[in-house]
Amino acid sequence: MRVALGVEYSGLNYAGFQIQPNALTIQGELERALSIIADEKVELTCAGRTDAGVSATGQVIHIDCQKVREPRSWILGTNINLPPDLAITWAQNVDESFHARFSARARRYRYIIQNTLHRNGILPGGVSIYRGDYDEKLMHEAAQILLGEHDFSSFKGADDEHKTSNRCVHYIEVTRRGPYLIFDIAANAFLNHMVRNIVGSLLLIGQKKRDKVWLKEVLEACDRSKAGPMARPDGLYLVDVAYPFSFNLPRREHLGPLWL
Repeated sequence: MRVALGVEYSGLNYAGFQIQPNALTIQGELERALSIIADEKVELTCAGRTDAGVSATGQVIHIDCQKVREPRSWILGTNINLPPDLAITWAQNVDESFHARFSARARRYRYIIQNTLHRNGILPGGVSIYRGDYDEKLMHEAAQILLGEHDFSSFKGADDEHKTSNRCVHYIEVTRRGPYLIFDIAANAFLNHMVRNIVGSLLLIGQKKRDKVWLKEVLEACDRSKAGPMARPDGLYLVDVAYPFSFNLPRREHLGPLWL
């Protein structure tokens, strides 16, 4: 039996999604709890491995197991055995043609900045605090340069192990809602640290320290040293993973924080 599951979590207390020796990880906690309900040791596959401190409201995983469980049992039973900052949001039996990673057609991230002098007292780790003046219209206009398929080597992490740095950005938006700056980006797939590195460069443009011509030059350089500093992990969310409609997976009405 193959089961697909939706997962949300705060990454604040974890060393990232992927299992690591002697570290608390999202994958480790999920496999421990799911194995209890499956009554056997299970290993999961995820749509995308998030970094330390990065959160998700729309992560998708799948597992294979011998026993059949109702979706309600997967959700309630697993959540009882998970810490409060990690939860299963939906579950559905799928056929073996479904693969959480390889069946995905697109991933969508949101990065949320609280642009205020004071820190956030309610959601520590849920947003990043950036002080100063940022022009969201300039950032949005510049961001459109990144649309389409490009070599995104200038925005990948030093430890990225993908064979190719070519990715196709489907859309990217920068908006402001009160004190919050919201970066919304969807692509067929992402390189390690790609979203945070893009945001870091756009923030320089928002402060009018760079312009959109500079961003185009950075993209074409295919050199990480030419781009801006990497933005902080706080406030970054994997909010959605798109799959072919034929799998008939559940869709959530709200994809993430500040989805107004």
